[in-house]
Amino acid sequence: MITEIDTPTYDAMDKKGVMALEFYSKTCGPCKMLAFVLKDVAKNDPDFPIYQIDFNANEELKNRCGVKGFPTLLFMKDGVEVSRLEGLQQKPAIFKEIAALKG
Repeated sequence: MITEIDTPTYDAMDKKGVMALEFYSKTCGPCKMLAFVLKDVAKNDPDFPIYQIDFNANEELKNRCGVKGFPTLLFMKDGVEVSRLEGLQQKPAIFKEIAALKG
């Protein structure tokens, strides 16, 4: 499941369990390519929530999470970052992080 959210929505969310946050920019080529990869990931693991956050429109959350560039994927467990991947990633790397997160 892929859902686009903003800072107020993230702050109001129940952060129990596991999820991924993808910080992206609408003008970023690698971000657009990662979107296709994440759609496949979501198809293969529909119960794993992936939240997309516009890097430019959510400065406060970006800074709070220590995100410096895009695309950046944060893997979260109970509201705490467990790992991150920066730049364009392929499905095997993302599935590896999800498997470790679900452990």
